[in-house]
Amino acid sequence: MENLRCEKAIEKKHNGYNCAQAVACSFCKEASMDEDTLKKITQGFGAGLGTMAGTCGAISGAAVVAGLINQDKAGTSQTVRSVMNQFKQQNGTVICKDLKGVETGKVIRSCDDCVRDAVKFLEDALKSEN
Repeated sequence: MENLRCEKAIEKKHNGYNCAQAVACSFCKEASMDEDTLKKITQGFGAGLGTMAGTCGAISGAAVVAGLINQDKAGTSQTVRSVMNQFKQQNGTVICKDLKGVETGKVIRSCDDCVRDAVKFLEDALKSEN
């Protein structure tokens, strides 16, 4: 069975949300934040921080949520490290332009799959910490 939260995040992505927004806004309840505010907070994190040269927006969205949920530096760092490590192990990189094949012409992972990965890895990290 597909992960319902992953599919809701993909639906958001297909309806105008960037990757960071799609991931973050699928955790509004857990982050104790309304969707409009969380969408605004994460708008600059799409496309690898707006340039495709930076960290994948899906991971950035997960990092924002981790901070809102954990509310402490150590817990947040642990969650983000877990998400980043799993994402890199799955995809070989966390850099947007590399994932999209900007320089090589070879797409490693679609945005939809990056969003799915970030949601799943964040869910897993949060479960393991409780």
